[in-house]
Amino acid sequence: MVEKRSYKKALEQAYLSLLGMMPMIVAVVGLVGLVEAFVSPRAMAKLFSGDPVTDTLLGTFAGAVAVGNAMVSYILGGELLDEGISIYAVTAFVLSWVTLGVVQLPAEVEVFGLRFTLYRNLLALLFTLLVALATVQTVRWLG
Repeated sequence: MVEKRSYKKALEQAYLSLLGMMPMIVAVVGLVGLVEAFVSPRAMAKLFSGDPVTDTLLGTFAGAVAVGNAMVSYILGGELLDEGISIYAVTAFVLSWVTLGVVQLPAEVEVFGLRFTLYRNLLALLFTLLVALATVQTVRWLG
């Protein structure tokens, strides 16, 4: 019987926690939808110069602001490559699109706390830049 009570109590706490976070979740989903609606591949193409360092940094920033799910990022990445954007920018964009998220920072702080959120995002930023550069070098080495 102890197991049933603790299970029921855990479900109640999870439900109450979800209800408390619901306004923040709705706000984040709304902001993500707005960003996706207003940022097109052609608008993105105008930002990039072809310089590997600049394109990697801009791609990381654009992905962090645009934020979305992995499946959409692969499709958008293909569209960006078709627009002539460098593979550095697209790789950084796809990585930061999935791992970083300026729009969702308030919700993440609310759920996980400020310290965890800052560490996670700083590490994600650092590794996004490193993995983007390493990925492009690997693709060039293999191709």
